[in-house]
Amino acid sequence: MRKLTTVAALMTLSATPALAASGPFFSLKNTDFIVLLGFILFIAVLFYFKVPSILGGMLDKRADEIKSELDEARALREEAQTVLASYERKQKEVQEQANRIVAQAKTEAEAAAEQAKVDLQNSISRRLAAAEDQIASAEASAVKEVRDQAIVVAIGAARNVIAGQMSAADANKLIDSGISEVDAKLH
Repeated sequence: MRKLTTVAALMTLSATPALAASGPFFSLKNTDFIVLLGFILFIAVLFYFKVPSILGGMLDKRADEIKSELDEARALREEAQTVLASYERKQKEVQEQANRIVAQAKTEAEAAAEQAKVDLQNSISRRLAAAEDQIASAEASAVKEVRDQAIVVAIGAARNVIAGQMSAADANKLIDSGISEVDAKLH
């Protein structure tokens, strides 16, 4: 602050208009001298009311406020960076979890597809076996029916042949022999 007053005093003393006035400089008729006195009085009043120290205090207070705001901004920035790092970490974890879920879903889908293939093959095998059983049953039924029909035809033909060639005495012998054979097998 002293430097400011010294510089102001030197500037006023070295001012060319002050030296260019007519008459004695230290006279109340010299306007330059009056202006100089008013300026010095103004500076004195400022110093009397401690305006420079008040201005300095205000500037120091403002500097302290700015410094505290800067410190707070730094703290907020560090906190924001910490939060950002936390969210980035969480995002990576979520992405890894999503990748694991997708991989697990693919594995399960492949396993389900393989199981479906096995189940389909088993179903086809069962249906083929059932169809083969039905075919075998139908074939056996057809063979039995043909045999039964052949037996009926053979019995009918044998009856006709036997009836045409056999006499009553031969028929009685056959009946007796059949009865004795049945009696032997039953006892």
